[in-house]
Amino acid sequence: MNEMDENLIEQMAAEALDVASVAAEPVEQFRRWYAQAKSAGIPREDAMTLATVGADGSPAARIVLYKDLTDLGYAEADFPFFTNYESDKAEQLARDARAALVFHWKPPARQVRAEGVVEKLPEHISDAYFATRPRASQIGAWASPQSRVVPSRACLEEQERALEEEYAGRDVPRPPHWGGYVLKPHSVEFWQHRDSRLHDRVRYTLEESGEWRVERLGP
Repeated sequence: MNEMDENLIEQMAAEALDVASVAAEPVEQFRRWYAQAKSAGIPREDAMTLATVGADGSPAARIVLYKDLTDLGYAEADFPFFTNYESDKAEQLARDARAALVFHWKPPARQVRAEGVVEKLPEHISDAYFATRPRASQIGAWASPQSRVVPSRACLEEQERALEEEYAGRDVPRPPHWGGYVLKPHSVEFWQHRDSRLHDRVRYTLEESGEWRVERLGP
């Protein structure tokens, strides 16, 4: 784990968050903050809570990882992540594509919330990203029946060994049941802690015209 840059974190915490100074579009503003968090060495800066709608209408939430796909030629993806298409979250998204995301970076006390609908990423993007994963993670994507009951850890490890033998000496292909999604937001909120507790909150709302309305919210 990289050592955190305390000076940069202090600068981030003191940085103005105001309607007049933020980017015109929320994804651009998010990428500014994300790049700063990464440069500052904040642990797991890519971790985001994904909330979906369960079959009975109840909320369900878990941590997934944000993936910057710029190097794969898909910079237009707003909030991408990857998972098993047969997992609970995937089944929930197939029934109801509405979802919400939350990033929380403890230092410098920032939060980003996004709400919108989730779509599958194109297969060639999922293929390209899968090829960049560590080989152990590629094998794991085949070995794990995600969200399903398994008899024991030993069964998973046995399946992992069998797959390592099967793909020995050759590339591991992407499983057909594994790939990417992207959340297309209609609302994104940025939150910055202030010691006075008059925290800064700026919300972007997508209007029917396709333009973003930017407003300050009370803390």
